[in-house]
Amino acid sequence: MVVEVGAGGDAVRAQELAARLGVPVAPVGTAQVAGGLCLLVGERGLSLEGDGMSLAADLSRMVPRLRAGNLNRELVVRAARIRGAAGPLTAVDATAGMGEDSLLLAAAGFSVTLFERDPVICALLGDALARAAADPALAEAVSRMELRGEDSVPALPALGFSPDVVLLDPMFPERRKSAAVKKKLQLIQRLERPCDDERGLMEAARTAGPRRIVVKRPAKGPWLAGEKPSYTVAGKAIRYDCYAL
Repeated sequence: MVVEVGAGGDAVRAQELAARLGVPVAPVGTAQVAGGLCLLVGERGLSLEGDGMSLAADLSRMVPRLRAGNLNRELVVRAARIRGAAGPLTAVDATAGMGEDSLLLAAAGFSVTLFERDPVICALLGDALARAAADPALAEAVSRMELRGEDSVPALPALGFSPDVVLLDPMFPERRKSAAVKKKLQLIQRLERPCDDERGLMEAARTAGPRRIVVKRPAKGPWLAGEKPSYTVAGKAIRYDCYAL
């Protein structure tokens, strides 16, 4: 892994990012020649480059889904919303990834704390949130999102408050050949391994004292840690298993 400065990129920012990640700054194209990954600091923000692919966390494409009529139909919003709850709801996204589900919850009125343990993915998400904060269509929702670059498993017991909802979306082992995997997953899978302690993740979520745990799974995937949910909100490709506590 290296950090590269692309056209119009901020060299000072690249140096700061490299120091934070403990990796070198290299000339553009270094990672491609070596067959590795790079974080490219460009004019439009931060992107992960590798294997001829490019990935950036871009929350602006979510704007159509945030409109009221669409937002209320989103599976994650339906799964997390607690009827009759007094006051603003709080959520913890314990495996934030690219932050899309967290943005949907924030747009629905939740105050969301996001945890992302991988420093590269966290950097991509942080860059996306910074850009989204300057977008009038996203700024209000983003103001209710707080990103923490740490592993949620040890952090949840020491959270300091009891969220209404804990959202879990652990990496699921890909059963198809890599050529069939979405671009996003191909690159992310080079950084993060599938969850190897599902029981530990569920127990950590419980220690936070939520009213509900919501787990995102492939439509035909097994229950997390083998635990049967209280109910499920399902779509064609994914489902949200809900555990009422």
